[in-house]
Amino acid sequence: MSGDSVAAGSLAAADYVVFALLLVVSAAIGIYYAWVGRGQNSRDFLTGGRRMTALPVSMSLTASFMSSSTLLANPVEVYTFGAIFALLSLSYTLSIVVTSEVFLPVFYRLSITSTYEYLELRFNRATRLLGTAVFMVLTILYTGIIIYGPALALSQVTQLDLWGGIISTGVVCTFYCTLGGLKAVVWTDVFQVVIMIAGYLSVIIKCMIIKGGVATIISDSQQGGRINIWDFDLNPLRRHTFWTITFGGGAAWIAVNGINQSQVQRYISCKSITHARVALYINLIGLCFFLTCSVLAGMCLYSFYKNCDPWSAGLVSNPDQLMAYLVVDIFTAFPGLPGLFFAAVYSGSLSTVSSSINALATVTIEDLIKPCTNMSEKHLTWLSKGMSVFYGVLCIAMAGLASLMGRIMQATATITGVLGGPLLGLFILGIFCPFANSKGGLSGLMTGLFVAVGVCIGALIFPSPPYMTRPLPLTTEGCNFTTDDSSNWTSTILPAGPSTVTMAPGNNTDDILSAENWLPPSYLYFSLIGSVTAFTVGMFISLLTGGRKQKVESRLMIMKEDTTLYYIFRFFRDRVTRKTGNLDLTKNGGEKTGNTNPAFNDTEMDLKKSTIIS
Repeated sequence: MSGDSVAAGSLAAADYVVFALLLVVSAAIGIYYAWVGRGQNSRDFLTGGRRMTALPVSMSLTASFMSSSTLLANPVEVYTFGAIFALLSLSYTLSIVVTSEVFLPVFYRLSITSTYEYLELRFNRATRLLGTAVFMVLTILYTGIIIYGPALALSQVTQLDLWGGIISTGVVCTFYCTLGGLKAVVWTDVFQVVIMIAGYLSVIIKCMIIKGGVATIISDSQQGGRINIWDFDLNPLRRHTFWTITFGGGAAWIAVNGINQSQVQRYISCKSITHARVALYINLIGLCFFLTCSVLAGMCLYSFYKNCDPWSAGLVSNPDQLMAYLVVDIFTAFPGLPGLFFAAVYSGSLSTVSSSINALATVTIEDLIKPCTNMSEKHLTWLSKGMSVFYGVLCIAMAGLASLMGRIMQATATITGVLGGPLLGLFILGIFCPFANSKGGLSGLMTGLFVAVGVCIGALIFPSPPYMTRPLPLTTEGCNFTTDDSSNWTSTILPAGPSTVTMAPGNNTDDILSAENWLPPSYLYFSLIGSVTAFTVGMFISLLTGGRKQKVESRLMIMKEDTTLYYIFRFFRDRVTRKTGNLDLTKNGGEKTGNTNPAFNDTEMDLKKSTIIS
């Protein structure tokens, strides 16, 4: 395929049926749990009664942040910048281990509903309110992008209406969140993650069939420089290297899995801490599976369009539309399959938006309303449902703002990094430093936010030049089109964006001008910068304001008994102790038989005894 297909495709009736089934089943799950859970109190509505098991929770954890950007934007990252994106698997692993060993034990022991309850228990109410406000801003902005991004991409490649997609996503999410609470959200996530897997695999398998196998796709990617996984450049200004993805991305994902209300609310809904830990590690398998699919899909994109880049040729107006363009291209003769992929994209949106709505309703009730009122459980339950409706409408409204945020993947990573990083630093300060006080915590969070936002604004004003982002070369030499006057021509149009087509790094005028300005660090470091700043400032302010004198409840801190590593160490220590102890025959004999009786203390008896023990 050279990319000379139509720029926009028509969906068949079967595609709309598949898409409609997704919305109907999602809404039906909400109705079911509204009926089954009628009469439940607000805590059960928001946390599932803490009776959930590992498997559905793990799938919900995966679905929550494997959003539509996973299906549309991540393959484009591989297409544009190469398979180094696969190193995110290291970030995922680091974040899950830290969450399981550090944050999960503390939050589960406290039986909190809102993550930010911890901040009041550990610091003070002002810190809790500021943390809640930061989370709400982060989640509303993030959700706006998740609603708007796929709707825009699909509307410009297919005949799906832009605002029809936005409103249908928001309305269905709001509907089942309001009716069924957390249980409905979790079980719709399970259904939606299955749809996401089916949609993703259908595209990858079809591409492999057309291209004659995965070997051809990998070979094309190798020749095009897309297999560029190992890059150990220490320069923090580089967009993607081993260090930026592993440690910068690791910090961002620790903030997501460790302290984000959407995730914490799920794993503390499990019926035991063991179920919660198992859910986290099954979630890790799911994250790595979707990452593998993203990398393969990106390679498929390059294999198909290596000679004719649709964005450079003007066939799509935004790189995030490339996956949708590919789907229309390869599934033209297969009604229903384009609908399956687009249903998978909207499943990603539904799962993330429903998680956000439920989390926003939870922190509003637990952090802002409950401490100030003495409402009955019945009224709190109805208010929780009202908050779900309110935030559903607000997230739909925020989708309009998302058009200003640029490419989906980098925009979502930037928002979570800038606002989630300082919060991560604050939680680490509270859990690990017994001398940290409220003055240190509050000042650390504010300073971290100031620095992270400042770095982000600098990056927007002075974006990284191509020799730092290093997009890989693409071409339009193989594009053969027919214009209105029926003459054939070869496209040499450059892309509308700055980072898809590039020459080899050189010292051209633009690069020299950019180098004279302030160059921002990789966007993946925003979270790390914010968290380190918040932690460092909070620690020093606490020490300067008498933090050593305060006493902190042990349940608010990490304890050695909380970690799996402690039990592993104790297990091996006991094994070694037993083995060493068996060699000490005198000690063992004394412990088992008491004091030696002189009447039986002779050489023959000692030999028999030694034989028995050995």
